Amino acid sequence: MGEKLKEKKGEKETTKKSYILVADNVKADVKIYMKKEDYVSRYDINYPKIKEGTSAVLGSIKQELIKSIGIKGREVLDPQIIEKIKADSLKKSEGLIKKHMPSLSEERRKTLAGQLLHEMFGLGSIELLLKDDDLEEIVINNSLNPPWVYHKEFGWLKTNITLKNEDETYNYASMIGRRIGRQITNLMPLMDAHLITGDRVNATLFPISTKGNTLTIRKFARNPWTITHLIDPKSNTMSKEVAALLWLCLEYELNMIIAGGTASGKTSLLNALTPFIPPTHRIVSIEDTRELQLPEFLHWVPLTTREPNPEGKGEVNMLELMINSLRMRPDRMIVGEIRRQRQAEVLFEAMHTGHSVYATLHANTADEVRRRMINPPISLPESMLEALHLTCVQFRQRRLGIRRTFELAEFVPTREPGGKSKVRVNVLYMWNPRTDRLEKTRKAAKLSDISMRLVEEIQLHTGMSEKELENDLKEKEKILQWAVDNNIKTVNTVGKIMADYYKDKEYVLELVKKKEKPQNIFEKNLLEEMKARGLIK
Repeated sequence: MGEKLKEKKGEKETTKKSYILVADNVKADVKIYMKKEDYVSRYDINYPKIKEGTSAVLGSIKQELIKSIGIKGREVLDPQIIEKIKADSLKKSEGLIKKHMPSLSEERRKTLAGQLLHEMFGLGSIELLLKDDDLEEIVINNSLNPPWVYHKEFGWLKTNITLKNEDETYNYASMIGRRIGRQITNLMPLMDAHLITGDRVNATLFPISTKGNTLTIRKFARNPWTITHLIDPKSNTMSKEVAALLWLCLEYELNMIIAGGTASGKTSLLNALTPFIPPTHRIVSIEDTRELQLPEFLHWVPLTTREPNPEGKGEVNMLELMINSLRMRPDRMIVGEIRRQRQAEVLFEAMHTGHSVYATLHANTADEVRRRMINPPISLPESMLEALHLTCVQFRQRRLGIRRTFELAEFVPTREPGGKSKVRVNVLYMWNPRTDRLEKTRKAAKLSDISMRLVEEIQLHTGMSEKELENDLKEKEKILQWAVDNNIKTVNTVGKIMADYYKDKEYVLELVKKKEKPQNIFEKNLLEEMKARGLIK
């Protein structure tokens, strides 16, 4: 909805957006607006409230449900089992509510059953916020102030949700921790955890957080951005020229680090690039919390770290997973984030032994990536950086609420007098804030005029001439533009186009040339797959 002025009790307010959320049959109206006297916009969420008498009846129903469910310890950690238990509980609770409160309408019964489910398995009213795909962050600072949310379009917003007391926040944090074998107590007042859905959680207790207990939830993208989202003019995060170059680099197994500040879109870009990996390659990913979502038909083994239990046992850290993954014969390795020296050493050792590696790193420029690698705490010998081909830097402009690809740079090995190895950063593309475009750092018609390494590396592996390489990039740009024009934006559909490209490049280029609709291709592919499985003749 466009912005509009609305009179309300003598006050002017600007309504920015309104929509409806539904979570487990609980319907809520959301309105985002700004009052004249406010400095921050508000996020009002209105849902059916439970009266005191009804709450007492639901309490007894809750006890009946708990006795009938009987969840085993290991089942709590399995998202699929939990979803089945939740579905069964929702159905049982509807029946019990009908039995105890027969005069209620069917719609009200369903709503109460959903709210009961949120209290038993979730975070109460916070569950509705978790269902809003436009929210990136949900934070509770203390019980005296309402929770805040970070909206993709409007930034930080203050909600109208109220918390009873500090114990409510503590109970939420404690419940989240128990489900994954963590504890938060006065002796251990800090906790990093995650929900079974993959959302990352951080909690702190008073008096470490002096105003009260806190809870910070960074939401896991249910529908992650793909490369078509990034190059779509509506988001304008990246140019299709740079996207085509990154596709070429991933196709020919060049190593890359994606850098940027907090919430700049590092993992989103990494996820968006993974469909460019050929489906014939084995991929092993290593993360602290599962965030990556690759096309379902890729040969992918996701690994996640594990924190130690309260006795300090059972930890599986990123370094151990990295070392173990090298024994799994991966063609490609994806590492969530480099933080320590030993992690970086293993990562670069993997590069030197012929594996294609992609990782993320906190750094604001390409040159800062180099400095962080060779200085404490990582402190790699500069000669090891020769295995890294390029870095892509993401940038978040908080004032405007936009994310952009800030730089694309290559790492060029050089030799100083005396044979000492040095690595030079050569920036190929840089974001121009005046034009809001990702532009070549030097005016040149061809990539070979600005690249000192990438073109040479790709020609070495492929034997392509400069003209053939430029033609290949133009073809990739056309495919990407066709994907944008036809709104191909899910992980699996984008992945399907890339897989078809590797299987039969000319076939895909012909489809693009004829401007054929993607629905026809996906339907054809589905029929062929069903025939291959003997499901149809």
